[in-house]
Amino acid sequence: MNIAFIAHDRKKDEMVNFVIAYEHVFQGHNLYSTGTTGTRIMEQTKLSIHRFMSGPLGGDQQIGALVAQNEMDLIIFLRDPLMAQPHEPDIIALLRLCDVQGIPVATNVATGELLVRALQRGDFAWRELVHKYKPGEAE
Repeated sequence: MNIAFIAHDRKKDEMVNFVIAYEHVFQGHNLYSTGTTGTRIMEQTKLSIHRFMSGPLGGDQQIGALVAQNEMDLIIFLRDPLMAQPHEPDIIALLRLCDVQGIPVATNVATGELLVRALQRGDFAWRELVHKYKPGEAE
């Protein structure tokens, strides 16, 4: 499974703690993140994460490109609803792409826990079919 982590500045500590708590679930998956969030997670865990640019510098859009190609399976995006973000249009575009492609996305820890527990139970096995039979390819 391809899983992305994104966290606004005031949510980075919360993201690190979340990933530490579920490190055993994330092991063995392909992990992606925006720049600083990925660095902080790797400093506190044994996970290897492919880091894109910082969100405001285009990292959200880089993850969005994978979503648009239906290559991302799950996104944990801890948003700060109380702080205006200068790259809000990029954030809205990413969330829109997740809706278009049917990619599960959590924007807070409560929803993140539900999705991670579903991942742990194997409830995302349907995503393997998406990767196996991409539209336009011969079956």
